[in-house]
Amino acid sequence: MSEYTLVDLIICAAAQAWKDDGEVLATGIGVVPRLAASLCMKSVNPDIMMTDSEAWIVSEPVPVGPRGDYKPKFESWMGFSRIFDNVWGGKRHAMVGPTQVDRYGQANISMIGSDYKKPKAQMLGVRGFPGNSINHANSFFVPNHNKKVFVEGECDMVASIGYNAARLPKGWSVDEVDIRWIITNLCILDFSGPNHQVAIRSLHPGVTVEQVVENTGFPLHIPANIPTTAEPTTEQLALLAQLDPHNIRATALG
Repeated sequence: MSEYTLVDLIICAAAQAWKDDGEVLATGIGVVPRLAASLCMKSVNPDIMMTDSEAWIVSEPVPVGPRGDYKPKFESWMGFSRIFDNVWGGKRHAMVGPTQVDRYGQANISMIGSDYKKPKAQMLGVRGFPGNSINHANSFFVPNHNKKVFVEGECDMVASIGYNAARLPKGWSVDEVDIRWIITNLCILDFSGPNHQVAIRSLHPGVTVEQVVENTGFPLHIPANIPTTAEPTTEQLALLAQLDPHNIRATALG
């Protein structure tokens, strides 16, 4: 086994989130999600559609960072109108980085604090979270697993829906919500517990259940047998070197 870093392991694990999606638009917001989607396209799901982060569909992932002599391999135009067609049609799986996540999988990127008119911290606003969360599959990347992110109650501002029937639009059920994985620096979580409870899917090497529980503000479903997150293969690490030639990922966990 070649030497690898924690962020390498996280990216390789996160890449599996799109493995069985077939032809969907994979959107990774941030370095780790983008590299994860790119790695998936280069290894286990070549049917994934990816953009050049501007307005084109590309036939292979574009490396992150300065491109030098690299020329993106354009395949089709992908302007905002076509992006929205994919969003509304459910043919997209985004991996995003919320600031808060609660027990329902509701996420927040808008503001921190109990008073919306006078927040402790003002952030991005809800952006595309409401429409994305109700129209297509989503996964989350959290670089620092702690109780400030995985909050005890509801998110301070619910920017995207989760498995909370009380907040769903009229006529919707929790069975129509599609939140796949939460990848953190400690583990991978999903919503496979009873009534969509957040469950530990795998633990990263050296991490214990107790560590995850201590750093999560709500109860977790703990399966009887929890696997260890698979270590990166030599082939995966070689692909990562191509996709991130400047090793920008090294700073992704802070």
